[in-house]
Amino acid sequence: MSEKYIKQSNPFVVPTSDGKLIEEHYGAATTNDRNFSVAHMIAPPGWGEPFQTPLFDEVTVIFNGKKQFEVDGEKIILKAGESILIKKGTRVRYSNPFEEACEYWSFCVPAFTLDLVNRE
Repeated sequence: MSEKYIKQSNPFVVPTSDGKLIEEHYGAATTNDRNFSVAHMIAPPGWGEPFQTPLFDEVTVIFNGKKQFEVDGEKIILKAGESILIKKGTRVRYSNPFEEACEYWSFCVPAFTLDLVNRE
């Protein structure tokens, strides 16, 4: 491995029980870096998570399909080519109530970890 770069050819596949694919390319699980994380995800139709109030900023970029965000009672729907920044300390719920899978990338600063996500 180079000291100047890290090439990722084998992302960590996070075990899930809800059908969602999570491939962490960089972050606490793959590179032991807690400063930021980058993950590729595919949320199946009908998928949803409980509300959470994470202690990290999270940028989501949608590549295919649609994803729903619930922030302070407001429902926001993003489609391919759109992105959103959810600031740390914001109560949010992520879901895909649609009929097609949603493919997206997530960037978290600091890195996503279970101890910082604060799921309800």
